[in-house]
Amino acid sequence: MAILPNPKFTDDIQRVVEVMKNGDNWLIVTHERPDGDAIGSALAIAHILEQLGKKWTFLTETVLPRRFDYLEFFGKAQLASHFAGERFSHVIAVDCADEMRFQGLHGWIANQATIVNIDHHRTNPRYGMANYVDADAAATCELIFYLAQQLQQPMQQSLAAALYTGILTDTAGFIQPNTTKAVHQIAAELLAAGVQPYDIAEPALESRSAAQMHLLQMALANLTVSRNGLYAAIYVTRGMLDGAGANDDDVEGLVGFARSIDTVEVGMLFRETEEGTVKVSLRSKRRVDVSRVAQQFGGGGHVRAAGCVIMDTLDIAMDKVSAAIEAALAEAGLA
Repeated sequence: MAILPNPKFTDDIQRVVEVMKNGDNWLIVTHERPDGDAIGSALAIAHILEQLGKKWTFLTETVLPRRFDYLEFFGKAQLASHFAGERFSHVIAVDCADEMRFQGLHGWIANQATIVNIDHHRTNPRYGMANYVDADAAATCELIFYLAQQLQQPMQQSLAAALYTGILTDTAGFIQPNTTKAVHQIAAELLAAGVQPYDIAEPALESRSAAQMHLLQMALANLTVSRNGLYAAIYVTRGMLDGAGANDDDVEGLVGFARSIDTVEVGMLFRETEEGTVKVSLRSKRRVDVSRVAQQFGGGGHVRAAGCVIMDTLDIAMDKVSAAIEAALAEAGLA
């Protein structure tokens, strides 16, 4: 029998279990423009609620990326703008560092609603009635694996696929510093439940549309590296998205190309939004805590992966964040 890692915060897990069992009709939410961990977490929760005999609805602000359509229940996600149901009194928020991350769904949440908060962001303020937050977890799906364990639910292949998707994508294919012994132990358990690694890795990590490749071509053309070689930046304008026939979801992953330069410690991606703001994605390798940089601009995230939104022009946003990165590099003894 496999030896599984022991979770931390067992009292928090039990509290989540108790609250979930007491509610019968749940709204599942995650952050805007959800990534693999957000989608995997939401659909894993759907599986758990199904096994508990509970009703659930998964509302999203935007259409989910099609590359995750191999997951069971993917087709049951509903756009909030098309939803005609009533407001929910019981909510499970997954992979949301704070309540603003699902602000577009607040209209479907009743006043004084019971909120279960499951997340792995360091900046999470524990906003739920029940909170299971562990900043050391590689992915929110890692925490939901422990939740399924606590419930003693059978690890069905469809649930395992959702959990594996979140862990795979948030570790970037098991290569990021958040890849721990526990991550590999959990992955092994999910494979034992029937997950076929390549069947998930190919669509989740490797598959790109022609529009994405065209956008990548344009983005790399504006790649800039600092004079000391310690940070690099890529930007994407609305015009670039239109020219490539791409959408905002196609921008995901571009920041990795900036960080991948051998001398670079911090990679930055700046994207113009339809609202006239600039969304910033930050990634570091070993020394800089980019979540602290993001917090300076009202954002947050993880030590090695964070982001924020700046209400300014692209040029000014790039100057502001670059200055903050230079200060962070100096503080880390790198500049």
